Amino acid sequence: MAPQRRGPLRTAEGSGAAERRRPSSTKKDRELREAWRAWLKTLGLGAGIVLASILIWSSLEADDDVAEVLAHRDEVLEGRFIEVPCSEDYDGHRRFEGCTPRKCGRGVTDIVISREEAERIRRVAEKGLSLGGSDGGASILDLHSGALSVGKHFVNLYRYFGDKIQAVFSEEDFQLYRDVRRKVQLTIAEAFGISASSLYLTKPTFFSRINSTEAQTAHDEYWHAHVDKVTYGSFDYTSLLYLSDYLEDFGGGRFVFMEEGANKTVEPRAGRVSFFTSGSENLHRVEKVRWGTRYAITIAFTCNPDHGIEDPAFT
Repeated sequence: MAPQRRGPLRTAEGSGAAERRRPSSTKKDRELREAWRAWLKTLGLGAGIVLASILIWSSLEADDDVAEVLAHRDEVLEGRFIEVPCSEDYDGHRRFEGCTPRKCGRGVTDIVISREEAERIRRVAEKGLSLGGSDGGASILDLHSGALSVGKHFVNLYRYFGDKIQAVFSEEDFQLYRDVRRKVQLTIAEAFGISASSLYLTKPTFFSRINSTEAQTAHDEYWHAHVDKVTYGSFDYTSLLYLSDYLEDFGGGRFVFMEEGANKTVEPRAGRVSFFTSGSENLHRVEKVRWGTRYAITIAFTCNPDHGIEDPAFT
């Protein structure tokens, strides 16, 4: 057969045309992909900023391991008490029948100390702490021993300032302190069904002033979880009288009872008394203060008269 004469292959011509058109098509695709990637990056960055903002806000306003508020700042509690099983911490110490805890728990009340009394006792703390103050975030004033935070150390304010101390405090200040201590002691005795006369004030009992300044020494690191009976062997019953208001005077700084999966917090309120047995049944910590200044008094009691201390006296 004679070879047939064929014209140019259209498919080849079509392919060549496609090759010639491809650079334009590829350029458009690339521009589209780049625009899509830029949009996704913007979207991701925006979402990241939102997420970071939420996380930062959450960390500033609350600890996410706090599951339940035992006492809200806005509540005025006549009395709230939760009984918990006693730990074995007391077994390693001499027992005093009718006083050493057999009924354990934690309580909160807002009717024992008035807000006016709390404001007056806070002024006592402010006067004493104005003589010194820690370089870190936590300052201590102990009217019993005279311990006062100054810089990175402690001084005995009675020895350090001598007779000048009488120009700082008055007999009325010390009488108010004794009256407050007595009211708290009676509250604890009634809640746990023991005689107030079987309780002895013990050390350390002190004022605390906490702010957001970065810790300078271990004494400033108040936020670690601890057990009072382990830290201070003499403690049997612990109490705190708050002298400032959560979210008004300071942020953070709530008191947290630590329980597996169900931590419980007390929001400070001026005049609020929080009290509890001092063993491991009441493992606790204080949140870091984020802003402002938190004032409180820790008032501790023992059943052992050998570990008792006297009320401070104005001389």
